[in-house]
Amino acid sequence: MATRSMAAVVHYELRNGAVELREVPVPTDLADDEVLLETGAVGVCGSDIHQYHNTQSWAVHVPVILGHEFCGTIVQVGKQVKEFREGDRVTSETAARICGRCILCRTGEYNLCPERRGFGYGLNGAMADYVKVPERCLHRLPDAVPLEMGALTEPCCVAYNATCVKAQVRPGDAVLVLGPGTIGLLCLTMARLSGAGWVGIAGLKQDERRLAVAKSLGADRAIIIGEEDAAQVARSRGDGLGVDVVVDAAGHSSALAIALAAVRPNGQIAKVGWGPQPLDFSLDSLVQRAVRIQGSFSHNYPIWEKVIGLFASGRLDPRPLMGPIQPLTRWQVAFENMIGGEVIKSVLRPEKASGS
Repeated sequence: MATRSMAAVVHYELRNGAVELREVPVPTDLADDEVLLETGAVGVCGSDIHQYHNTQSWAVHVPVILGHEFCGTIVQVGKQVKEFREGDRVTSETAARICGRCILCRTGEYNLCPERRGFGYGLNGAMADYVKVPERCLHRLPDAVPLEMGALTEPCCVAYNATCVKAQVRPGDAVLVLGPGTIGLLCLTMARLSGAGWVGIAGLKQDERRLAVAKSLGADRAIIIGEEDAAQVARSRGDGLGVDVVVDAAGHSSALAIALAAVRPNGQIAKVGWGPQPLDFSLDSLVQRAVRIQGSFSHNYPIWEKVIGLFASGRLDPRPLMGPIQPLTRWQVAFENMIGGEVIKSVLRPEKASGS
């Protein structure tokens, strides 16, 4: 029998620009606990763009198919798959491989497993017609949720974890979000859903379009760093001591400096943005004012169920962040649109994808 082939966006070498559309074999070596998913839609993440430019700060196992924000329809199931069947519409978590033995895996914090390898850098991802997925990663997608929305479950889960679990934003809290990218805008949305009394968001001059979107999503203040002092804006409210929570979705060390200046005593900084730059300032104010910095990485099963429930209820809809859906063959256009700021979030749809 001839081997079937499929289109895939492949990161093939560790150098700038080493990503291309290739014809590769359709996966046939399903493990007993895996399904074969026909990709319905796949989001372009900032990490995909970092790998495109070879500026990532994580280990990448090349060659590898990109794409870890995805959903689709099951077309084949392994022998031991119990809860899903062919034809099911599903979305998938990103922890493609975990050890299953460590205390983190056994207590539901498998996103922090030391042996974790994710789709798109550790194992083949979903910027392809088909992708293999372990059953434990799957969540059913309600019929009312379109595929392009289902593909954005993952970044919504990142934002939920940072804002609602790690930071635990409460009704009435004042929140400052640093960085109006996809995750920052979704953190803003989560803060509003959690009942924050005031939410500000800060970005650079080139982020004006994204800051305008932030206003449409309910931001009370949109701050351009360099034209305004974001920390001073945060401290100018209420009693002048600063905001209860700062979510650093920017990642650059300068954002952490702003966060420290903006947060109130006993307040919290949730850091979800990545950035390799070393700190060049003192952390003494962190100690003096008893501020807590909490890192936030990825997500786990309960968070996915919460987000899908918000989708189904209509209370959360990330589609205002999306640009036009592009076919997989136009992956480079989708990447460049995000790099150039024309769109906040690009979504790809393989030509063989099922309808939504």
